[in-house]
Amino acid sequence: MPMVTINGRELHFARQGSGPLAVLIHGYPLDHTMWLDQLSGLSGVRTTVALDLPGYGMSERVTGQPLTMHQLADDVAGLIGELGESSADVVGLSMGGYVALALWERHPDVVRTLVLANTRAAADSEEGRAGREAQAVAVVGEGRAELAARLVDALLSPGAELVAKARLRTMVESTPVETIVASLRGMAERSDRTELLGSITVPTLAIAGEEDGLIPPLDMHELSAAISGSEFLVVPGAGHLPPIERPAAFTEALLNFWS
Repeated sequence: MPMVTINGRELHFARQGSGPLAVLIHGYPLDHTMWLDQLSGLSGVRTTVALDLPGYGMSERVTGQPLTMHQLADDVAGLIGELGESSADVVGLSMGGYVALALWERHPDVVRTLVLANTRAAADSEEGRAGREAQAVAVVGEGRAELAARLVDALLSPGAELVAKARLRTMVESTPVETIVASLRGMAERSDRTELLGSITVPTLAIAGEEDGLIPPLDMHELSAAISGSEFLVVPGAGHLPPIERPAAFTEALLNFWS
């Protein structure tokens, strides 16, 4: 599988298709395999690249120090450059959306179009930061199986199919505990980028899951409304992970947006 050294760390990515470059940024605590359906479904119109962020999947391990959103954004910008491109269609889901917004803040020239799915621009509240630290402590004490069980309920809709639950559980249980802790602490200290939304000038699509209990459609609609000219779409029957739960609908949304 392709590997590249970015900012001193080896990053793995999967690549499929041909055409303009699209980069897919996964959420927490997942990896590039959350995009398997999109890698094949978009192959006719895009060179689709799904990366493993540092510490995830087959990318180089991390120590447990916070994985900040701006550092991850620098990694994505570096990857786009290493692939020989000056810009890409950027798709970020959940934590990947935090990274995509940081990418726009730090490297706007590399963003050709932007898709923000099941994410938010605001920083964590004090309660939210405390909750992330509690989750970090719990995963160290209890292990990944307990976290995976909780996330299956939290991230997927009540009617999620068994294969969606299986893929989510596999990703969570495959992610090193150090990476989980580093990501939780990195997300907890991320900047509030609400004011940044008004500066986005590239074509943008905001996607919500109809049954997302973490970031409801109304929240995603408000995010979209803050971005001039952006489009907004709700994926029916999906929770926080539409690319896994409703892959055909999510892929179609990207195809329609890019066309």
